[in-house]
This record gives sequence, C-alpha cells and structure tokens, in this order.
Amino acid sequence: MRKSPSSPSADGAARIGRRPSTSRAQLEQHALRLFAARGFDGVTVEDIAAAAGIGRRTFFRYYRSKNDAVWGDFEGELRRMREVLAGYPRETPMMDALREAIVDFNRLDASQLPWHRLRMSLILEVPALQAHSTLRYAEWRTVVAEFAAHRLGRPTDDLLPQVIAHACLGAALAAYEQWLRHDGSHLTEFLDDALRALAPGFQAYEPRSEP
Repeated sequence: MRKSPSSPSADGAARIGRRPSTSRAQLEQHALRLFAARGFDGVTVEDIAAAAGIGRRTFFRYYRSKNDAVWGDFEGELRRMREVLAGYPRETPMMDALREAIVDFNRLDASQLPWHRLRMSLILEVPALQAHSTLRYAEWRTVVAEFAAHRLGRPTDDLLPQVIAHACLGAALAAYEQWLRHDGSHLTEFLDDALRALAPGFQAYEPRSEP
C-alpha cells in the first residue's frame, strides 16, 4: 500500500549531514518511531520536525497535525479504494467486490507491517486519537456506502448502504484487533474471513443482473 522509505536512526534523530528534506512516508516513520518511544502525548510537532531534519512549517505541508501523521496518506488510499471499487464489473457480487477491495486496501509489503502494526496500535488504543479516528472512519464508511448505494440503486444516506458501511468497518476493526493480538498472523486473512461472514446477509438485497 505504501512504499517503504529508508529507516531513520534508532533514536529518531536526523543523521549528521542529512539534507533538510524528506518525504511524506519518511516523516510518518519518524513520527511513529517517536510515538513508540515517548508515547503519543509526549511528542510534539516540533519533535517530529526536528527528528526529520525539517522545519515546523515544512511539517504542515505534509500533515495538518500530528494526528494525521499517524494515519499517513489515508486520503490518497481512500481515493485508490474508490477507484478500485468503481472498476469492478456489474456481474461481480457487491459483497465480493467490497471484500476484495478492502483486503487490497490493507495489503502491505512485509517491510511495512511493523510500521502498520504500530500505527493501528496507536489508533485503537490511544484515547487522544479517538475523536480524530472517528472522522477517518466516517470517510472510510462513505466510500463503502457510496459503492453499496450505487449497486442497490438507493441514496447513499439510505439505511441499507449505511448499515453495510458500518458492518464492513466493524468487521475490519475486529480483524485488526485479532491481528494485533497474534504476532506472526496475517492481517489479510483475518479481513477476508471477517468480511466473508457478512456476505450472505447483505448479498440478498442486491438486484439480480439480467442474463
């Protein structure tokens, strides 16, 4: 999902001689490393910028807050998921398309998994992130609800598309919790199993395609 940048030094400090430039992914890793070492509340935007060797103003070119740094390029990934869903042919069952797209949304290279595990631990466990996470969850649910509404021929804010979106998010969060509890497990397998469990109930509402 995200390319793995070069790793920062062990204490999160910028290397001597490092040019004062960075990428979004590198800045994200500096932030996550500091959060792991000091706790989310113990790190400031200034700390993250200093670790990356950039100024505070440059940090805000990448992220609006340190909360956003935890989520990385979430908006870009949501755009990609929306595009993936839009590309499914009509004959692909709605819940199959959602399951495949959500699993793909969370598919990571092995080098990225430790960072993603840390990210999700913060998102699910740090109280200071809960309000911000609620906004992000709503953005994610909107993508799912829009797709479901299109397939069902209903408004996006209608009950059934919203139920599907909330159910898919709940299944994904349950899968993440299981993944965080079991070292060496595979996130995509938990997600696939959780979303498959939803399919029979919702698939019955999808209009049948004409042969």
